[in-house]
Amino acid sequence: MPDRDLPVRANVRRGRREVVVITGGTSGVGRAVAQRFAAQGAHVAVLARGHDGLAETAADIEARGGRALAIAADVANAEEVFAAAERIERELGPIDIWINNAMTTVFGRVEDLSPDEYRRVTDVTYHGFVWGTQAALAKMRVRNRGTIVQVGSALAYRAIPLQSAYCGAKHAIRAFTDSLRSELLHEKLDVHLTMVQLPAVNTPQFSHCLNKMEREPQPVPPIFQPEIIADAIYYAAHHRRREIFVGHPTVEAVIGQKFAPGLLDRFLAHGGWEGQFTERRVEPGRKYNLFEPVPHQYGAHGRFDDKARRSDPVTAVTTRLGAAGVTWLVLAIAPVWGAVVLGRRLWGLSRTLKLEQQRRLPRARPRSDIPLTYAAQGR
Repeated sequence: MPDRDLPVRANVRRGRREVVVITGGTSGVGRAVAQRFAAQGAHVAVLARGHDGLAETAADIEARGGRALAIAADVANAEEVFAAAERIERELGPIDIWINNAMTTVFGRVEDLSPDEYRRVTDVTYHGFVWGTQAALAKMRVRNRGTIVQVGSALAYRAIPLQSAYCGAKHAIRAFTDSLRSELLHEKLDVHLTMVQLPAVNTPQFSHCLNKMEREPQPVPPIFQPEIIADAIYYAAHHRRREIFVGHPTVEAVIGQKFAPGLLDRFLAHGGWEGQFTERRVEPGRKYNLFEPVPHQYGAHGRFDDKARRSDPVTAVTTRLGAAGVTWLVLAIAPVWGAVVLGRRLWGLSRTLKLEQQRRLPRARPRSDIPLTYAAQGR
């Protein structure tokens, strides 16, 4: 992993500071990444919808030694993204690194999500990456240099229940990125394209995402602090790596989906369902940010600091090895690792079931106050 005390000159390109663009940079992983680059003196442009969050993030960037440009834009709107790229180059200079990070999700069964909700998650979490990539590539192509980082997820390899829209978008990003990578190789264009696949992260999204279940959502443990992710993304932006896996759960998801997808289906039918929720019931009038930004939900960390890990040795290994090295390592140790992982997961599932019986926790059920979708109404 990159050292936090790297000198500012590491962020100097051709005698000037790096120009970095981060979509969804006011909260969670995006905010941590903005802080990481700002600490190295980069010029950081942040795209997000909420004006309050943009102002707060810009002040944070400046306080850490970077130069900030906060742009109010909805990444689902291609014209706004392309206009933002023009403004960034006009005010900060040529874009060196573009990081696609903006996302949104809905917790709920497939039958409980409306077409508009599916469309919105897809427009932000998938199309936002497409528009950002196109905007960045248009600028980088003429200079034949630059780096585009796609912030992915273990869910790009293995989907889980109750987040079908988000999982579908993350799968789509991976396919889109692989397709584009081949095109860049064909054209011999020296624009580096990399994808960083994340585990569960302690971010504020779980407090303001749309939730159609009775209990409050949480990242599926183990949970990692966003600074671990920011370090991995910083590394990916400065080293030629096709793909980086952050955290052992991400590597396990890739292995499990490759060798035992049916077993994972059955494990996630319970562990992936109940494991996504806390004991707290959803309060009436809960705000969510699917269609409009929610005020005062900014910063890198969510409410799970007491559960989140602050270091991860697996990330250090996978960043050094790259995707190809990780693949060979997995093939070498897959039988042993697979047995250990399976045993641990089954033990964790049995422990969860016992705790539920002891505490008599209610099952994670759909809320009764949500409107029926067209499918549920039989239309």
